[in-house]
Amino acid sequence: MTPGKWVRIWNERLPDVPLELVQVSAAEAPDVLRDGGADAGFLRLPADRTDLSAIPLYTETTVVVVPKDHLVAAFDEVSAEDLADELVLHPLDDTLDWEHPPGQPAIERPATTADAIALVGAGVGLLIVPQSLARLHHRKDLTYRTVTDVPESRVALSWREDATTDLVDDFIGIVRGRTVNSTRGRRAAASAEPQRKQPAKGGAGQKAAGGKPSGKSTGKPTGKSTGKPTGKGAARRGSGSPKAGKQGGKRGKPRRRP
Repeated sequence: MTPGKWVRIWNERLPDVPLELVQVSAAEAPDVLRDGGADAGFLRLPADRTDLSAIPLYTETTVVVVPKDHLVAAFDEVSAEDLADELVLHPLDDTLDWEHPPGQPAIERPATTADAIALVGAGVGLLIVPQSLARLHHRKDLTYRTVTDVPESRVALSWREDATTDLVDDFIGIVRGRTVNSTRGRRAAASAEPQRKQPAKGGAGQKAAGGKPSGKSTGKPTGKSTGKPTGKGAARRGSGSPKAGKQGGKRGKPRRRP
């Protein structure tokens, strides 16, 4: 694996929590998780997932590792059939799901992928591996090309089912591309401060944050402008004339002229 991007994001979001990387082989990874040697890890599927949770992440390109002066290096990609006459090494820690790789088998199987890479460098055969392993074992005298029509390696993020801690959940969020605002980790949620509800501005009938009516802007009758009868005749309006009440009452008899 090449987890540099995820490590950088972790250090930005959780600078107070060191993240230690432990390199193990694909065959060892499930047992390292079960034994508590790591809190989370990357598995190559298929793998024994007893007592482990796993989230498939992606499928990796399969490549053939060859010397730089090999004929295969002249092409962008080759097929399994193109390698039929080549000696193809099959290490015991092979991570691809097949019993027999294409090409001609070697008399003995190398113990590890690293041993097989050394043999390719010595001009003894070729090696088919996931692309990340070709990068991991990069040598100046070797190169690799995509191989079609062969199995591909699936990669998953895994952790113990009974050990889904807050930090593990944070790491899952980073690997799955959650932003700092959308992370569902419980540590982030617990540390977030609740926002206070702001009271609305102005206007009658609004309530303060605590729900208690405040001041004369609450709609409570407070005087002549509320529509409450204040004397004879009709109710006054705030902008009305003091004589409006008389004009709105019963009209008297006309006075005679002398």
